[in-house]
Formats: sequence, C-alpha cells, structure tokens
Amino acid sequence: MAALRFLLDEDIAPQVAVIARGLGLDVASVHELGRTSLADYEQLRRAAADPRILVTFNRDDFIYWTREFFRAGLAHHGVLIFSRSLPRDQPDRLAHALAEWVAHSASRLEGSLDPAYLLDFIAE
Repeated sequence: MAALRFLLDEDIAPQVAVIARGLGLDVASVHELGRTSLADYEQLRRAAADPRILVTFNRDDFIYWTREFFRAGLAHHGVLIFSRSLPRDQPDRLAHALAEWVAHSASRLEGSLDPAYLLDFIAE
C-alpha cells in the first residue's frame, strides 16, 4: 500500500502539519498552500486530485460532500474527522492522534488500492 497522505482543513492549525511531519507523516495544510478561502467542496476536490485524505473538525459538511461526491461519481481519497473531544488549541495532541490513527489503520487499509470514500473519525 502506498503511504497515506493527508491535507489539513483550515479549521486545523498549520502547526499540526509541522508536528505530524516530524512524526514521519506526509501532511500538508491548506494554510501552508494558501488555500484557506476555498469552499469545502473545492478543498475536497483538490485533496482528491493530490491525492490526499482530508482531515477536518467539520463533520457535517464533509459527510455531506462525501455523499455528494459518491452520487456524482467523483472519487476522493477519504475524510478523517477529528472528534470535538480533541482540543483544537493543542497541535501536538492532534498530530499524535493522527499518527495513532495511521498506526492502527494501516493494517485495515492494507490491500486496498485506494481508500476512496473513506470516512472515519479520530477521537481520544
């Protein structure tokens, strides 16, 4: 399986990407890419084109957009949603939670050529 790649939505501090990269993850932030003003649909479309799994706190909108992409036959590479139990103001905890998700999910995703439409949650 190819290494998982992630894109942090604008509701996640860009410091999370820096810390996550230090943990060996391939993570970019929309803040770093200068794409904070894009609509959710466009963020997901660009993450799909990259290809990256979008990581967000924005549960409702990205569940909606995942369904809409599926209905339109537009694949994306997944959405991970941080639980509201995780503190937004602690980038270190968010980066480590993402790393832990990767460690526990790698075997589950093994053999999958493409985690298209993956929708999962990261909680403490």
